[in-house]
Amino acid sequence: MSNAAIAEELDTDRECVGRWRKRFAEERIAGIERDAPRSGRKKSIPASTVKKVIRLATSKTAPNATHWSTRSLARATGISFKSVHRILQSQELKPHRVRKFKVSNDPHFVEKVTDVVGLYLNPPEHALVLCADEKSQIQALRTQRPLPMKKGHAKTATHDYRRHGTTTLFAAIELLTGNVVSQCMPRHRHQEWLKFLRRIDEEMPAEFDLHLIVDNYATHKHPAVKAWLSRHPRFHIHFTPTSASWLNLIERFFGELTDKRIRRGTFRSVPELVKAIDEYIAHHNSFPSTFTWTAKVEDILSKVARARKRLDKTASE
Repeated sequence: MSNAAIAEELDTDRECVGRWRKRFAEERIAGIERDAPRSGRKKSIPASTVKKVIRLATSKTAPNATHWSTRSLARATGISFKSVHRILQSQELKPHRVRKFKVSNDPHFVEKVTDVVGLYLNPPEHALVLCADEKSQIQALRTQRPLPMKKGHAKTATHDYRRHGTTTLFAAIELLTGNVVSQCMPRHRHQEWLKFLRRIDEEMPAEFDLHLIVDNYATHKHPAVKAWLSRHPRFHIHFTPTSASWLNLIERFFGELTDKRIRRGTFRSVPELVKAIDEYIAHHNSFPSTFTWTAKVEDILSKVARARKRLDKTASE
């Protein structure tokens, strides 16, 4: 049949029939299973305006604030805040959010990172690797009795509190099994650190060497501590770089302890706080789980190099 005859029978025009017959001839059934994509409505926001929104969001600060909002960007560019939101979303830009970071200036950063990550990825034979640190100034805070969660309403608590003192948690997590050795003490000095080292010595099997990963706090380098370590050769201390506490996996455990047991807790005294901490750690040790380090030394160093390069560029600007 001709295009004209088909168009008359189907009440359409010859151009439409010609287009569909051409698509069928070129692509067969796949070419006529659905409508061809259309160009759609023309963009109402010029490309120059889109570039201006992105440039302001990434290179300048708002005139009266530390960061832009969708409405302040809308006022600066003359478009609606919903359009600004769509532009930022398409570029995955979030001016309202900020992520904290710290680049270590330790002159021995490479050596220390290589040493610590090497312990994580390739632990020595006939030895145990422990990550140890102190969580100081844990506050025993008491608030009013919180209102329970119910359908449609989150659990609520008052903003004010009464402080009943503080404690310091000394803890070390053994990376093979995930067991935690811990002790709460009222102060944070080299005397308490020595007491905790003796506890580790008592609880860890005597046939293994112990490799402790700690930070550069002065307590860990006190002359009395060094003297004690010299009399206990199975202890090997590995220091993380300055301003690199993220390299110590015990910090991950401290984060979970804070989030799951301390932050939303209410305590009438320091002994009650210590009891809650001890119960949490005892439960953890009943069902131990460890943290697995996966980042390689090369990846860490390349990321730090990029951060330094960006910081130097920003400083020069």
